[in-house]
Amino acid sequence: MDNPVKKSHSLIEHTGDKSLEEVNGTIEVPKGAPFWRRLMAFSGPGALVAVGYMDPGNWVTSVAGGASYHYLLLSIVLISSLIAMLLQYMAGKLGIVKQEDLAQATGNRTNKFGRYSLWIMTELALIATDIAEVVGGAIALNLLFGWPLLVTVFLTAFDVILLLGLMKFGFRKIEAIVMTLIMTILVVFIYLTILSKPDWASLFYGYVPQIKVISPESLKGLQSPLVLTAGIIGATVMPHNLYLHSSISQTRKVDHENPEEVHDAVKLMTWDSNIQLTLAFVVNTLLLVVGAALFFGHATELDSFKAMYNALGDSKIAGAIASPILSTLFALALLASGQNSTITGTLTGEIIMEGFLHLRVPMWLRRVITRGIALVPVLAITIIYGGNEAQLDNLITATQVFLSIALPFSMAPLIYFTSSKKIMGEFANSKWITWTGWICFAVLTAINIWLVLDQFFPQYFG
Repeated sequence: MDNPVKKSHSLIEHTGDKSLEEVNGTIEVPKGAPFWRRLMAFSGPGALVAVGYMDPGNWVTSVAGGASYHYLLLSIVLISSLIAMLLQYMAGKLGIVKQEDLAQATGNRTNKFGRYSLWIMTELALIATDIAEVVGGAIALNLLFGWPLLVTVFLTAFDVILLLGLMKFGFRKIEAIVMTLIMTILVVFIYLTILSKPDWASLFYGYVPQIKVISPESLKGLQSPLVLTAGIIGATVMPHNLYLHSSISQTRKVDHENPEEVHDAVKLMTWDSNIQLTLAFVVNTLLLVVGAALFFGHATELDSFKAMYNALGDSKIAGAIASPILSTLFALALLASGQNSTITGTLTGEIIMEGFLHLRVPMWLRRVITRGIALVPVLAITIIYGGNEAQLDNLITATQVFLSIALPFSMAPLIYFTSSKKIMGEFANSKWITWTGWICFAVLTAINIWLVLDQFFPQYFG
């Protein structure tokens, strides 16, 4: 382990071996207690992970997918969620068994070129995620209070103060706040879905995969199914969540000298993760269903969050259920989504910096740098287009597509590490999990290659 550099000499110091050392192994799990009590003690990290699966980026891609192609893309929401459960299981298991997060495991087992290349790609993915949070939070404040968009974009830069305040209350308090915000989003969209009276037969048929979901051909004025498919995958299975989960799964105290206790920890982590990701799947389904049930046929008119907000109060689009209350609930849920993602994004930034570079930067400085970089394109587009929110929503869609392209760079090392008996021993993935993981990796990579070719050579692939 490197010798630490005193804080008085520098803001940057070499890290110890533990991921998120301040909270690592700090939460007690009652030994010999009934299953449900042990599960409650383990519940929390799954919620922090699930937040990334329902951030503002999901809203744009899922609602736009429903408004553009009815229930067609529900199959992508389902498949993405199943892939997410598989990958988060691997990530959480890596953290518990090896006591390393994914960034540490990658940095410790790759050469200098590989380590820095993967770090840069992961940082870019985190910035892309941050851009979606900035835009979502800024637009929510603009809709709720009527403040100019340029002002609300700047206000999102101060969320670091909120996060630093929350950290003083302890990790369990943060988990509780995140769960509360998740339930707020869930309740709002269950209510909107009930009022929208979706076509249930078409809805369930939408879960059946169809080849049209990867078609590069688009209807006039709409994104193609291929772009929206990549966007939904990128918004659902987010690279930074793999790093986050492999770290925060270590916050529970586990006796690693006892294989039975480690097995139990992996099982409880899996239950927590899958329960929370199921809630995220329900939220993403509801987002697309609301888009399909209320806005199908009006997709070209719903080119922004503000347009969706206004549509919920417009009886010509939303029908008889339209009301200002629905619009306000939509904006509140959007704000909750953005703040939730801010909390987890900041934690992930620290994990990535420490794991890949073995450096620790104070959270406030790390947040200022990351959020500052994310603010640049958002402010530029806000100023250039005179606060045209539709252009900001297009920026969100672009970031989600980039996240889809970045995902395989995090998937490959995760699948490799957790499938290796040399690294994981008896906890290595079974053959069917390993093969399923690599098949998902291959299919996603193929979709991304097809997308890139379509974007750069539309005359041949469009």
